[in-house]
Amino acid sequence: MNMHNPPHPGEVLREWLACVTVTEAAERLGVTRAALSRVLDGAAGISPEMDLRLHKALGTTPGMWHAMQGDFDMWQAQKRFRAKVQPIVVAAA
Repeated sequence: MNMHNPPHPGEVLREWLACVTVTEAAERLGVTRAALSRVLDGAAGISPEMDLRLHKALGTTPGMWHAMQGDFDMWQAQKRFRAKVQPIVVAAA
C-alpha cells in the first residue's frame, strides 16, 4: 500500500535526531556533516549503507529508512510520470 505524499525520510530523521547536533550525529554515524545535512534537508536520499548506519546507531529495523526512501521516490516518480507505454503481451509456452 502506497502512502499518500510520504515525507522525505530526512524529515523524519531530523525529528529522531532532535536532541543531538548534526555534527555529533554525523560523527557517531561515521559520515561527514555535509553528507548528513544533505539527507536531513531532503537534497540526498538514504542509501542502503546509510540505512545500516542508522539501524546500528538508532536501533531501528534494517531496511526501514531505505524503505521510506523508496516510498518517497515512488510517490515523486508517479507524480511526474508521463511516458507513453504500450503493453507487452507474452505468449504462454
